[in-house]
Amino acid sequence: MERLNGGSAVPAPYRGGIVALGNFDGFHRGHQAVVGRAVSRARLEGKPALVATFDPHPMRFFRPDSPWFRLTTLEQRERLLLAAGVDAMLVFQFDADFAQVTAPDFVTEWLARRLGASGVVTGEDFTFGRARGGDVTLLKMLGQGHRLSVEAVAPVLDEEEPISSTRIRDALRDGDCETATRLLTRPFTIEGVVEPGDRRGRALGYPTANLSLGNYLRPRFGIYAVRGRLIGSGKVLDGVANLGVRPMFDPPRELLEPHFFDFDGDLYGQEIAVELISFIRDERVFDGTEALVAQMDLDSQEARRRLAG
Repeated sequence: MERLNGGSAVPAPYRGGIVALGNFDGFHRGHQAVVGRAVSRARLEGKPALVATFDPHPMRFFRPDSPWFRLTTLEQRERLLLAAGVDAMLVFQFDADFAQVTAPDFVTEWLARRLGASGVVTGEDFTFGRARGGDVTLLKMLGQGHRLSVEAVAPVLDEEEPISSTRIRDALRDGDCETATRLLTRPFTIEGVVEPGDRRGRALGYPTANLSLGNYLRPRFGIYAVRGRLIGSGKVLDGVANLGVRPMFDPPRELLEPHFFDFDGDLYGQEIAVELISFIRDERVFDGTEALVAQMDLDSQEARRRLAG
C-alpha cells in the first residue's frame, strides 16, 4: 500500500477510485465498516480503493493544549488499512490553510480535481469544510455536479450504543481494557523504541523495556497484564507493565515499563509494540523496596493468570 500526500494530485493509477473519508483514529469496528464498504465497492467496480485521512487530527489543530488522545499513529493506521485491502492512504495535512477550505471547495478542488475520485464512502456523522460547514447531505448534493457518488454508512452499535473513538478513550481512561478491545477488535497498543533507563527494575529482579507514551492517549495509570511484540522479529512475549509516573522514584516521568516473563535479551533501541490486555491495579507508593517487590510478585502472578485466560 502506498502513502500519498493529500496536497498533491493523486497519481494516475489511483484516480477514479472509491475513497473512504474520515479520520479513522483507532480504526475501530465503525471505521472498519466504512472502509470495508469502500473496498468492496472498489473491487466490484474494478477501481482502486483509497482512504483519505487527516494529520494532525483536527482537534489537535484547533485545541493544541488539549490532553493527548491519539489511539493510533499513522504508521499503525497504515498497517491496519493495508490488512483491510486498501490500495493507498492519502494524508491531508491539517494546517491553517486547510482549516479555511470551504465545504464546496473541498469537494471541487480536493475530491474531484486532486483525487479524481468517482465515489466517496463515509460515516453518517461526517462533517467537513471551514467551521464544519458541510455534512453528508451537502456532500451528496455537491457531489452530483462532479459525477461523484456519495454513500454514508450507518453507525455500528455495541450494546445499543454507537461505537466511537470517544467511547474507546473513555474505556481506556477507566482502565477497561476489555471494552476497548471489543470495540477496536484488538487490544489498544502502544508502539515505540525502547529507551535506556535507570536500571532500577533490573536491580529489583524485574528488568523493564521503557517506552515513552509520546502522543498516545494516557490510559488509567497503573499495573497491566500486557502482551509485547518485537516488531523486527515478530516474537511475542507475555508480561506485566507499569504505565504511569512511577510514584516510588524521582523524577516523575510518564512511561510504559513492561517486564516480559522468561525473557533476558537486550531490547535497547528496538521497536516494540505493547498491547494492554487487562488492568490490574492503580499505581501507589509502598513502604520500602521489599514491600514493592512483594507486590510486583503478586502482580506478575495475576498478570500470568489473566493472560492465560
